Amino acid sequence: MAVLRPQDQLPGLNTATILLVGTEDALLQQLADSMLKEDCASDLKVHLAQSLPLPSDVTRPRIDLIVFVVNLHSKYSLQNVEESLRHVDAAFFLGKVGFLATGAGRDSHCSVHHNTVLRLAQAYRSPLLFCDLEVESFRVSMAQRLVRMLQICAGHVPGVSALNLLSLVSSSEDPFVEGP
Repeated sequence: MAVLRPQDQLPGLNTATILLVGTEDALLQQLADSMLKEDCASDLKVHLAQSLPLPSDVTRPRIDLIVFVVNLHSKYSLQNVEESLRHVDAAFFLGKVGFLATGAGRDSHCSVHHNTVLRLAQAYRSPLLFCDLEVESFRVSMAQRLVRMLQICAGHVPGVSALNLLSLVSSSEDPFVEGP
């Protein structure tokens, strides 16, 4: 079983790479496009994957941040994230993993409860963000937040460590909610 490790590759000079893992290809691509439009001092790279493990025969840059995206309208999405987590080395959970729950704006259609995703994020001691990626203004705001998190995880923000990420994203037990 191939396990993704944070030190598999040497860091690139002034490069920050994020891996978005989730089953919602179109929404992830829109989020990636929004991130790439952000003004960033680093050379920003966004990779998308439906699930882990990643193919071992592909040359890829060092991954500075992994964001697991759970669609609250799909139990398959949650199951896919849970399965993918098994392929991530424990060292990534020292501030280089986050969870993003999308579809939170339409509670009546949710098949995955907010608390389920909250417990998952708490179990892995990783930040959890909520955002309805289908709403452009929320998606742009989330892209800005993720770019900032990525810069921290890549070590491009002086005086701030990825280990501080959880406390920077959420100052209480309640997750950050972006959107309605």
